[in-house]
Amino acid sequence: MRPVGLYDSWWTVAGAALVVCAAWGGAVWVSGHLQVDASLHTVALFAHLATLVLGFGAVLIADYYGLLWLTGRMSLRDTLDGAGRLHTPIWAGLTGLVGSGILLHPDTSSTLTRAKLVMVLALSLNGLQAGLLNRRMAAARRPGGQPPRRFLAWGAGTALVSQACWWGAVIIGFRNSQR
Repeated sequence: MRPVGLYDSWWTVAGAALVVCAAWGGAVWVSGHLQVDASLHTVALFAHLATLVLGFGAVLIADYYGLLWLTGRMSLRDTLDGAGRLHTPIWAGLTGLVGSGILLHPDTSSTLTRAKLVMVLALSLNGLQAGLLNRRMAAARRPGGQPPRRFLAWGAGTALVSQACWWGAVIIGFRNSQR
């Protein structure tokens, strides 16, 4: 018997989503109660930018693989395998962003910052269901054929949410840094 995996069912993804929501809430709470000195703030800012490159860069590569598949320049198998391998750097980047973001003492009274925090939570939840989508698409592969339309629509929605939240968070973060 094989142990239960994260992407085995909606139940396991829902359980992970509860853990993510709790961790997100804890991170937001800690960020409002933690004071850091200027040198640690500088280190946290560097870590924030570095993990942004890691996480968002991996997302852009995964979406690029999708575009290559849509234009017939990459097989569905290679696209899914490549996107599946990118989950680790995406999650590492997102985790690093949250961890370093705690040390940057975000102004949670700001509407823009609150919107960014919600985008980060949405990214996390979207990432969980994206892993399930990847597994389901791989299981439903037809030799030389298209995946079922519902998976294509699900994938398009996942990519749209991902891009909107990543770009929105980047833009808000840049705007907040100008103040």
